[in-house]
Amino acid sequence: MSQPAITIENLSKRFRLGGGAAEASFRDLLAGVGRSVAGSLRLRSQHVQPHERGGDFWALCGLSAQIHRGEVVGIVGANGAGKSTLLKILSRITRPTSGRAIVRGRVASLLEVGTGFHPELTGRENIFLNATILGMTRAEVTRRFDAIVDFAGVERFLDTPVKHYSSGMSVRLAFSVAAHLDPEILIIDEVLAVGDASFQDKCLGKMRQVAAGAGRTVLFVSHNLAAVQQLCTRALLLEGGQLTDDGDPGAIVARYLATATGRGAADHADVSNLPRNGAMGSDLRFLAWRLLDADERPTQNLRFGEPLTIEVTFEARARVRNAILDLGLLTSEGAMISVLSTEHAPGPLDLPAGERVVARLRVDDLRLTPGRYRLDLAARATLASLDHLPGAGSIEVTPALFNPNVRPGYHRALLHVAPRWDIHTGGAGGDVETNAEIHRVAFNTPSPLAPRRVA
Repeated sequence: MSQPAITIENLSKRFRLGGGAAEASFRDLLAGVGRSVAGSLRLRSQHVQPHERGGDFWALCGLSAQIHRGEVVGIVGANGAGKSTLLKILSRITRPTSGRAIVRGRVASLLEVGTGFHPELTGRENIFLNATILGMTRAEVTRRFDAIVDFAGVERFLDTPVKHYSSGMSVRLAFSVAAHLDPEILIIDEVLAVGDASFQDKCLGKMRQVAAGAGRTVLFVSHNLAAVQQLCTRALLLEGGQLTDDGDPGAIVARYLATATGRGAADHADVSNLPRNGAMGSDLRFLAWRLLDADERPTQNLRFGEPLTIEVTFEARARVRNAILDLGLLTSEGAMISVLSTEHAPGPLDLPAGERVVARLRVDDLRLTPGRYRLDLAARATLASLDHLPGAGSIEVTPALFNPNVRPGYHRALLHVAPRWDIHTGGAGGDVETNAEIHRVAFNTPSPLAPRRVA
């Protein structure tokens, strides 16, 4: 029997709160070897959660698993569960505090938008630079150059410095380079969420193609649970840095949704202290959000047919230029319904350091089928992701008050619209009677996004 593509043995990663990674110096490392081993053993034996470890944050706690060649493995878990830390260790970006990860084969990883790109170099130059970092020879890059450009769809901007690229263009190019490396192991984090729907479909197709060829292995982290179920042959559930379940993607997703405490529907949700990845939240940080009813009063749920009004509070901790807010509305399984963005209206924001902003959006005619929906909060500026909170909260849509003798037309549709109908019937002789209106529902469609500054 062949060896697994990835072997993970008692993997733990410790960070010191307020001081980055715990391995601050060589002397500290030597002094802490005994404490790390003993602490790791005690942590596993007592099942202590990461946030309970005094001044240390254990992003991973004694995690063990094997991933075999040809598997497409989704990694599921809430923010701070350790998903990104695990991928960074497997990609050799960071080192574990204890335990080990054995990776057998050439790895291509895409963990952050623009990783390996130089902002002053053109797209053409960055293809060669990034591909070289990932292990391609110049001859390989030249041979696959046209395919990389065609897949990314950035031919018009090939000789433009990537600092002028949007985040979507940057991630398309980065994914295209990584995918055309023909890696034995492809590791992908949540960055695909930056791309538009058509590109996400292309990426999912490419990942299937990579997995289907020559026993290649794919590790996929995403809050899009529908994509995890569709793409993956196996899923791992992480909670508090520990592996709590491993098996069929459908069963894992169901357990995750059933056990996630989350931030449910509430009239006010404080998100200021939710865990972030890397430097996210350092320049701009989301503080809170709340749902408002038709009279703009705080509420815990939205009635079917009522306007959707969400108020988001955030703070610029440093000077931020061209900031764009994106509020994602998703099904509970992670399928995207809509992204409500400030990109086009009212446009990018320039914020001085220390500025606290309350942004309010309203959608007058968003008729969602009763049920629970997920809210994602994101802020970006050009190539940089400023803050990102997948699953920042949820919105509960309840049935409207209908006439009990009238059956509500929910059925299986996810989104309902109020259309305008003009229906004409034929006369006795077969002629059409014009203006014989049977049913008409008139509605107005205002601007879908109208955020405003609240003093």
